[in-house]
Amino acid sequence: MMAVILTCFGVVMVYSASSVMAAKKFHDGFYFLKRQSIYALVGFTTMGICMRIDYHHWRRVAVPLFFTCFFLLILVFIPGIGGTAKGASRWIRLPGFNFQPSELAKVALIIYMAYSLDKRQEKLRQFMSGFFPYLLILGVFIAILLKQHDMGAALTMVSVAIIMLFAAGTRLQYILGMGAVLLPGVCFMVATAAYRMRRITAFLDPWQDPTDSGFQIIQSWLALGTGGFFGQGLGEGKQKLFYLPEAHTDFILSVCGEELGFIGVLVIAAMFLLLVQRSIRVAIAAEDNFGRFLAFGIAVLIGIEAFVNMSVVTGMVPTKGLALPFLSYGGSSLIITLTAVGVLLNVSTRMRGNPA
Repeated sequence: MMAVILTCFGVVMVYSASSVMAAKKFHDGFYFLKRQSIYALVGFTTMGICMRIDYHHWRRVAVPLFFTCFFLLILVFIPGIGGTAKGASRWIRLPGFNFQPSELAKVALIIYMAYSLDKRQEKLRQFMSGFFPYLLILGVFIAILLKQHDMGAALTMVSVAIIMLFAAGTRLQYILGMGAVLLPGVCFMVATAAYRMRRITAFLDPWQDPTDSGFQIIQSWLALGTGGFFGQGLGEGKQKLFYLPEAHTDFILSVCGEELGFIGVLVIAAMFLLLVQRSIRVAIAAEDNFGRFLAFGIAVLIGIEAFVNMSVVTGMVPTKGLALPFLSYGGSSLIITLTAVGVLLNVSTRMRGNPA
């Protein structure tokens, strides 16, 4: 129910955030509303289908789906197939729709890890046979995503995988050791990429360059501050009028804050918290380890993406180009997230003590 409410609310907010810009750019103020409504209907359909498919079937396709996503991520780099925007190569061009394989890869990784962790759980406390193989898999995916200039998706996948490994019984010392090894590499990648370095400097002091690298977060703060406690009213926001970049995608929460105020943002955050909490309850009560890891991974994915997006919008972390689940405009993210919720709902129908 929370996913449905958030999605329907997201369609309304996408229209509010994008109507003026869509009218100027596409001569149709309903352009993004119509597309997001179609994405929502497709997502609800796939959610309903997956809700009725026994989640154990995903165990059989875990490996093929995983390698299919790897292939799709490679296709992004092929001229004529892959699409590029703002220096990032993340999309596969389809008729009337750009598909982002990294969104599917996040869920495919969760399914694969749920299958693998269930199968190899007795080896997880060993380094070479338990922990190291997952490092290799993550390393390959991270390398591809970084090549696509999609550090947000890379960090999300790493975070989800590490939390799933820890929950499955991997030694904390392995995880901390991996972090110590990777930290210098992350610092090096940031220091050697101008656009990443600009994000860090804008995060530390956005007022140093208020018309360029710091512009987006400053406009986000203005939107949130203008909203006050109760907001300006739905549709009455001003920052979306060509001031706040990506108002209908990554920074849609800023529009919510300006139009619905602190109370509105608090309700949205509470709904995400309740959704994640209920998802974790499903994981705890799942009838087997595969269902447990599957539900937990989906809960962690939604929770991390929501938390990071909210943190970016409020200036707590550097910008990462990560959508707010259910609310941000985007077909790949919305459809795949709703599909994952459908899988989660099927796990919930087979919880221990549930007569269904």
